[in-house]
Amino acid sequence: MRARQLEVFTAVMRAGTVTGAARLLNISQPALSQILAHTEDELGFALFDRIRGRLVPTPEAREILTDAERVFAGLEGLRRKTADLRLGRAGLVRIAASAPPGMAIVPRALASFRARWPEVRLRSHIAPISTILRMLREGDAALALALDDRASPDLKAEVLGHAPFVCLMPEGHPLAARDRLTLADLAGETLISYRAGTRPAEEIARAARLAGVELSPTLEIDVSLSALGFVQQGLGVALVDGLLPWSQFAGLALRPVEDAPPLPVALLTNPARPLSQAETAMEAHLRAACAGCLRP
Repeated sequence: MRARQLEVFTAVMRAGTVTGAARLLNISQPALSQILAHTEDELGFALFDRIRGRLVPTPEAREILTDAERVFAGLEGLRRKTADLRLGRAGLVRIAASAPPGMAIVPRALASFRARWPEVRLRSHIAPISTILRMLREGDAALALALDDRASPDLKAEVLGHAPFVCLMPEGHPLAARDRLTLADLAGETLISYRAGTRPAEEIARAARLAGVELSPTLEIDVSLSALGFVQQGLGVALVDGLLPWSQFAGLALRPVEDAPPLPVALLTNPARPLSQAETAMEAHLRAACAGCLRP
């Protein structure tokens, strides 16, 4: 039996009449009768006896009914699944992000996306840029946010906005008496900042050279969040991105650094792996979230 024949057979079994089955399937009675007759011709045996205007199942029809209903249920499930995928109501959306956008931007995007597409499963990864690029290539993530727009030639990077640098210090630190700081203000401090070779470290070094300031971190970090505990323990002041919700942590003061360069926040995708409907919808929510909390 083909799918349409199976659909007609199960509808007639449920309704008991051509009229009822045609109404269930929203087709005409002649069309249903034609499909049913063609099905019986192909099978080589009758499925129904016509008795006083009703269709009475033959023993052969009752024999195949259980298997037919199981297959039909599978087809119905497949139809619902494909419809959900088409409308963005089902599927899996995988996002990778470095820690700052992963904590500041991705939650906003996921909240607005979930309100619109509650049935889509979401998977979020916090990872360094090297892992993010690998995940995009291998299909473990469809969308990514990173503080670096220098993706490899096989990947696409689009800057959605910029994040500032800030200075993080313990409450009561002398620098906390100022409303704003410059890189020169940090030159004599025990500095916590990014290790050499990272995009933030390169941006800071370039800005420091332009300002004629020498900055040399005594404690290097890979992820800005790791500076939190070091600052709380009095190990120095940190020059880090301003994306993370630093104000939520106790015992800290936060000050903007005027001449520090903005950090690009880039949306990374893999052109070789087209986005699904749900992933395309998530991309729009990521853009909106970035527009709401980043500088142009």
